[in-house]
Amino acid sequence: MNQTEKLRELLERPGIILAPGCYDGMSARLIEQAGYDVAYMTGFGSSASVLGLPDTGLMSFSEMSTHAANLAAAISIPLIADADTGYGNAVNTYRTVKAYARSGVAGIQLEDQVSPKKCGHTKGKQVVPLKEMVGKIRAACDARAEQDIVVITRTDARAVNGFDDALERCLAFEEAGADVIFFEAPETEAEMERVAQAIKAPKLINIVEDGKTPCLPAGELERLGFKIAIYPAMLFTTAAWAMQRELARFKAEGVVSTPETRVRFSEIQDIVGFPWYYEMEEKYGS
Repeated sequence: MNQTEKLRELLERPGIILAPGCYDGMSARLIEQAGYDVAYMTGFGSSASVLGLPDTGLMSFSEMSTHAANLAAAISIPLIADADTGYGNAVNTYRTVKAYARSGVAGIQLEDQVSPKKCGHTKGKQVVPLKEMVGKIRAACDARAEQDIVVITRTDARAVNGFDDALERCLAFEEAGADVIFFEAPETEAEMERVAQAIKAPKLINIVEDGKTPCLPAGELERLGFKIAIYPAMLFTTAAWAMQRELARFKAEGVVSTPETRVRFSEIQDIVGFPWYYEMEEKYGS
């Protein structure tokens, strides 16, 4: 069973899928090692970690698709990967979907923003006409028929045109053949409930700490009717918090911290797979 088949099977099972956001190979491996069934490649975290820049469409198709391929190769659980706007028109989107599928990504997220896009919970977003986005979805579905991948379509219209337009777009995305529908940034629990009730296809909710959407417990999200909950910022904000404090402490004290306040170097070797490498080295006599 390949990763796309695994993700499709998970979508058919009862229960909500919790997908923490990974931004590099080690964070992806940590998600798998913690026992999660799915990882989510965050565009915000990817742009921050690869370029040190904001998630505003600055990473190119080549950079994002290569990053997605590297993360997918690092783990044996399905990866859902951000593909922004598909990097162009419907024909570009067709190519993007096939490229992500070939790279081993199980699910691809496409959004209806004007390029260059903005991160979902930030200001200054604009959306393309609905007809244009439906054309992109149809192209994505044609690409999916040739190289299977779960197509996840997102609207950012809530922040631009209001709730009703965003919901109308989601229903059109569902009709166009998307596998999973992603209504970005509903602002109240009542809005979340309306979205879940109106859409029949599996629904994805984006939980960003201090974002626009209520940060409800996973059990409540499942009760409302969401199938996937992504947590794109959880790991990189935790890592940034720890690194800021350790850098400040070391600058002030000049002494490396005790093992109780950090992961040991030997543990890091296990996380990234040194035991596997040594075993392979011995097997092949390198």
